[in-house]
Amino acid sequence: MDMDGASSVVLQALTQATSQDTAVLKPAEEQLRQWETQPGFYSVLLNIFNNHMLAVNVRWLAVLYFKNGIDRYWRRVAPHALSEEEKISLRAGLITNFNEPVNQIATQIAVLIAKVARLDCPRQWPELIPILLESVKGQDGLQQHRALLTFYHVTKTLASKRLAQDRRLFQDLASGIYSFACSLWSHHTDCFLQQICARDEATALGSLERTLLSLKVLRKLTVFGFQEPQQNMEVMGFLNAVFERLTQFLECSRQVGPESTCREKLEKMIILYTKVLLDFLENHPCAFIPLIQRSLEFAVSYLFTPAGEGVTFERFIVQCMNLIKIIVKNDAYKPCKNIEDSKPESLEAHKIKTAFFTHPTLTEIGRRLVSQYFLLTEEELAMWEEDPESFAVEETGGDSWKYSLRPCAEVLFLDIFHNYNQTLIPVLLDMVQNLQGPTNVEDSAQLLMKDSVYNAVGLAAYELFDNVDFDQWFKNQLLGELQVSHHRYKLIRRRVIWLIGQWISVKFKSDLRPLLYEVILSLMQDPDLVVRQLQASDLILNSRSPVDDFEFRTEQFLPYLESIFGLLFQLLQQVTECDTKMQVLHVISCVIERVNIQIRPYVGCLVQYLPLLWKQSVEHNMLRCAILTTLIHLVQGLGSECKNLYPFLLPVIQLSTDVTQPPHVYLLEDGLELWLVTLENSPAITPELLRIFQNMSALLDLSSENLRTCFQIVNAYLYLSATDFLQNYAESLCRSFCNLLRDVTNEGQVQVLKVVEIALKVSPILGAHMFQPLLPAVFRGIVDGERYPVVMSTYLGIMGRILLQNSSFFSSMLTQMASECSQKMDQLLGGMIEMWVDRMDNITQPERRKLSSLALLSLLPSDNSVIQDKFCGIINISVEALHDVMTEDTETSTFKDCMLMSHFEEPKLTEDEEPPTEQDKRKKLLALEDPVHSVSLQQFVYEKLKAQQTMMGDQNFGVLMETVDTELVRQLQEFLKGL
Repeated sequence: MDMDGASSVVLQALTQATSQDTAVLKPAEEQLRQWETQPGFYSVLLNIFNNHMLAVNVRWLAVLYFKNGIDRYWRRVAPHALSEEEKISLRAGLITNFNEPVNQIATQIAVLIAKVARLDCPRQWPELIPILLESVKGQDGLQQHRALLTFYHVTKTLASKRLAQDRRLFQDLASGIYSFACSLWSHHTDCFLQQICARDEATALGSLERTLLSLKVLRKLTVFGFQEPQQNMEVMGFLNAVFERLTQFLECSRQVGPESTCREKLEKMIILYTKVLLDFLENHPCAFIPLIQRSLEFAVSYLFTPAGEGVTFERFIVQCMNLIKIIVKNDAYKPCKNIEDSKPESLEAHKIKTAFFTHPTLTEIGRRLVSQYFLLTEEELAMWEEDPESFAVEETGGDSWKYSLRPCAEVLFLDIFHNYNQTLIPVLLDMVQNLQGPTNVEDSAQLLMKDSVYNAVGLAAYELFDNVDFDQWFKNQLLGELQVSHHRYKLIRRRVIWLIGQWISVKFKSDLRPLLYEVILSLMQDPDLVVRQLQASDLILNSRSPVDDFEFRTEQFLPYLESIFGLLFQLLQQVTECDTKMQVLHVISCVIERVNIQIRPYVGCLVQYLPLLWKQSVEHNMLRCAILTTLIHLVQGLGSECKNLYPFLLPVIQLSTDVTQPPHVYLLEDGLELWLVTLENSPAITPELLRIFQNMSALLDLSSENLRTCFQIVNAYLYLSATDFLQNYAESLCRSFCNLLRDVTNEGQVQVLKVVEIALKVSPILGAHMFQPLLPAVFRGIVDGERYPVVMSTYLGIMGRILLQNSSFFSSMLTQMASECSQKMDQLLGGMIEMWVDRMDNITQPERRKLSSLALLSLLPSDNSVIQDKFCGIINISVEALHDVMTEDTETSTFKDCMLMSHFEEPKLTEDEEPPTEQDKRKKLLALEDPVHSVSLQQFVYEKLKAQQTMMGDQNFGVLMETVDTELVRQLQEFLKGL
């Protein structure tokens, strides 16, 4: 690129690329894209964004194109990589001066310098760090700040590299600059504190910004720059100084007040100090041991004593709680059960913790956590009144404990309670005792306190198992509280129903459940809509709700099913939050799953509403996932009646499993599951149900983790209507299978082969014809002695089906294989039988073992010398199979084939058993026609041997039998006795 003329045309293109007019914007972007690989382009960009006279948005865009170019073309091995000469020039130009006046552009320049440093520093760019350090020392405020900003981003980027060699280079860098970084931080900190004391906030703000950047550098150097930081006096000195500085900055925050211009950055500074401690603790727990005592003293002082009053703010409290929590539960600080096996550091840390967490300290922490940090705030109570549904959603936020005060307090409470339960159980029980009986509805403080204490009892349910008679407490206290109808008492009603949910899988007699269902029903029927929404939401949002517990008894719940299901459906219609609808659907799904077919009389309204909800949730894929889950349970509950849902159900499956549709990313897994259960419960195939299979080819090509479900769907189609299915899709399915077999693991190969085996089982003639391209590989696998036992077993199952149920196809395939292999048919047949006999032990399923015996016996009678030569092996397999399937009647001393099925019976179900699906019934009917279940192996062996004897004559047959081991002959005669 001609540098003289290039600047003006690139500048013009960048200017046009900032236009709001797409007719101007698009051509300019295309032109810039073409220039990305042109030599000299990035040098022009450097000159443009370093020219402070140009428009800010143009310079900003130049920086972004430069930054993106580093990712694509800076590495030497990259296509169209920048030349070494241009990179040398660019590196020099990037650090010529640090005087960018625009903050956003300065940050982007610092980031792109760090990107180059990640690739080139220190080997190709040894001058970077010395120049940054020299610039940081300068007296010009802007230059000092920009250099410090760049120094931070470079340090941050180099610290993030994880290869051992890169870590050693960073450690070398850290040891060389750590003293300077400490003095820089200390200097800027002192400047800020002096200026803030002098009430010079304008100047102090600049110093605070530089203090923040220098501390960020120190944080990365301290955490990632030393392999054994405890041996470096400067590192440990800095960490000890953190507590002193934290105290000073907290005091500053008290002095400046909430309206100060410094307040926001001051709080960021305080949080950054806590991050230094937390990061160091996480990465160097053993090196942190000398800091445990001081950390606990500091955190507990500010959180649980008057020292923190008027000083602390929410995020600082959260950080301090996390600090205590990690120290309490850190495995490196716990001795082994056998003390002699413990490391000295673990014993030392445990000793420090034990000395600190005295009975009075733990008591105060426990009481304060519950009585101070568990309390609902005025903002939360106001939100409850104004928007109860949003409040309920907010209350159950995912990983919020790291960032939100009360959830974090709850986690800390649980960790401390678990580790020091002997001390804290009496403390919590005493708090419960003080709140016995109904609370005055006019005393809002006592109501909030009871809510907090009940919250603690619910959280610590497992720890309190031996100390609380929950059944008595429920009957004597909690039940009465649920029946207090006053509007203000909704706080306690909500908490009690949650509390029961926490305890129900810990200690709650099943006899009390009907009483609980009565209470839930009354709460959901509360005429106060807000209360009803909240109570139902809390029940729904509880993962241990009564309908979702492992001791659930259907007969106890059935009297309440119609009412509760109807109210849940009403709630589903009334709520508006996507998350709440998902939770309601979750409970509805649980109810349907538990009561199964007994839900059928009550689902009419839900069935009519779900299509509307699906349409409304077009922008909410997670809600659609919840709808899919509900449909899965609904189809299972409806059984064959699910056919009435086809007009809605099949388009939903179609969309969810179509990989060309963007929503499939979210819906595919549940959509496949719904597809499968729909097939399993469908009474008959329909053209629409058959048409959905057009989605399968692309799904099989994905080879994703859903492949197993895809195979199950294929099998379900085979059981449902093999003829229609194979005639429409066998060709495309066979192509997909051929592609899969080239890439999948042995386990995947088995899944493919099982589909072929089922096809042969369901339709021996059509299945063999349709999957013919796959079968030669099966034959070769047997003859060659496939090494993987499960694959070999499946090969033999497939060949057994063909040999037994489609002998003409087997003969033609044998002829084809002989021609392809240039071998005689008898030679191939003999090799196959010999390998079959040799690898019979690979087959573990009794059904397949019997099938193998039937298949090889089907070769008899025969005058073929090869088959007669393998006669001994065939008898050997037959006797083994007889041992597998024959049971002896002790009264008559006769044997019976235990695999025989004479007729189909509807099974008698116990309460816990699910009724059979339509597919289960189809499998049973198919088994009645399957030789494995319809042919007596004992009778078959006898008839085949008799036919062979008739063909050969008694004398020749006797000679043939002499080739069989005498013990096998004796066992065979025993099995055939009486025939």
